[in-house]
Formats: sequence, C-alpha cells, structure tokens
Amino acid sequence: EPLGRIKIELFANTVPKTAENFRQFCTGETKNPQGRPQGYKGSKFHRIIRDFMIQGGDFLNGDGTGSTSIYGTKSFADENFTLKHDAAGLLSMANSGPNTNGSQFFITLTPTPFLNNKHVVFGKVVDGMDVVRKVESTRLRGERPASDVSVAMCGEM
Repeated sequence: EPLGRIKIELFANTVPKTAENFRQFCTGETKNPQGRPQGYKGSKFHRIIRDFMIQGGDFLNGDGTGSTSIYGTKSFADENFTLKHDAAGLLSMANSGPNTNGSQFFITLTPTPFLNNKHVVFGKVVDGMDVVRKVESTRLRGERPASDVSVAMCGEM
C-alpha cells in the first residue's frame, strides 16, 4: 500500500556535485551502459535502524552492495562537510569510507553528530516526514524490512 510522498530540498548551492548526482537518479535521466534509464524509481529502502536512519539508493543490487554515480565511476569524492547532521530529516550520502559516494543515501531520524565529517549532508525532507516515520516503523528482520519498502515514483518538482 502507498505510504505517501517524501519531498526533499537539495542543497545544490553548498554541495552541487552531490545534489546533482541525486537529482539525476531521481529523474532517471542518467543511462546505464545498455542505454536504459537508471535511478531510484522502483528501488528499495534496504536498511532501517530505528531512531537513527533509513537507507536506500542501491538500485543495482537492492541490498546495499551496489554503487554507481552519474560521473561514470562507481563512486566520487566527498565534496565537503560544511553541513552537519544536526536534525532529523536530513539527506546524506551513504558510503563505505572516505570518498566513496555513489547512489546510496540515508535520511536521518534524529540528530547524528557522530556522522559529521564522515558523510556529506546534501538535502532535507521538507514534506513527508510522516512518511519517513512510517518507513522507520516497518516490521524488520534485523536491519532489513520484512517486506519491500519501495520508491514507487520519483522525479523533480
């Protein structure tokens, strides 16, 4: 059943490369090597940790192991750490260490200052935090949703 819409503002003035990477995966305008659109439409939130974050964006493998970027590489460098993880509803890059940003992202559920200077904040939820909380309250098996929580539609407004 549809949970609703999450509307996100991207901080393109502060982190333009990171914001553009996310934006193009929202619109599907980036093509894979076979020439097909690739992006978040149909992808899943594969990791949920209550009172911490919900994570998605692995449209390649669906399990947190896939990564790609609009820049023709699997990952790209940390743009900057100007913005801090000081509130719930922030959009930040998931990574596997320094300079490993790709398609995966997370939305904070609480302030997470221990992530400052490790993950690039590049947006915030401006409408639909209630939907984020519904995703957070999904029944889990460990950190994975017991049933799929998918992005039905995405784009640019």
